[in-house]
Amino acid sequence: MKLQISFDIPDLEQAVEIAKQVTEYADIIEVGSLLILNHGIYAIKTFRNAFPNQVILADAKIVDRGKDATTLFAKADADWITVMSGTHKNVIHTACTNAHALNKKVMLDLIDAPSIGQFAMEAKNLGADALLFHEPYEEESLTFLDKWEMVHGNTDLPIFVSNNINRNNINKIMEINPEGIIIGKSITDAQDPAAEAKFFKEVCSKN
Repeated sequence: MKLQISFDIPDLEQAVEIAKQVTEYADIIEVGSLLILNHGIYAIKTFRNAFPNQVILADAKIVDRGKDATTLFAKADADWITVMSGTHKNVIHTACTNAHALNKKVMLDLIDAPSIGQFAMEAKNLGADALLFHEPYEEESLTFLDKWEMVHGNTDLPIFVSNNINRNNINKIMEINPEGIIIGKSITDAQDPAAEAKFFKEVCSKN
């Protein structure tokens, strides 16, 4: 199971400093949407310069201008780019096609999918390389896991799960055995980010 660490804080310098403490435990480093909103493409370039050998995901949340948007993030050297499933299917397909032409991958975010089961079924044909299954950040419960089979049972794409994952609920997440988990503040806000990252990496390594 892969560990994706999300840096979804507005301060770019702070994010990079924390990242330096935890990258050895991360399979994927996520440049979060708040960093992108605050610093734009420069946030991706900064992380790439700081971590040249790391797999980097840009949580771009693309909903329009699929070709142009993926080109921008690809040129900034993100390896993965997120696209929202709630947008038009042509946007998703165009974004995926262009990303692949640039040797990049797309993670399709199911948070706004009209029907998560249907989109899980169609995602591969649209060109997605992985799925992101979660609820809004403000929703702290894990009730969305009740819909796991609607997603898992309709695709053979890798599925990443994110939803305020912490030490108290990690075992519940492990029960569904996703391809990867995404953890943000439980690591980035910890007194010892490296210790937290190591803990979650060890949990992932058991699955």
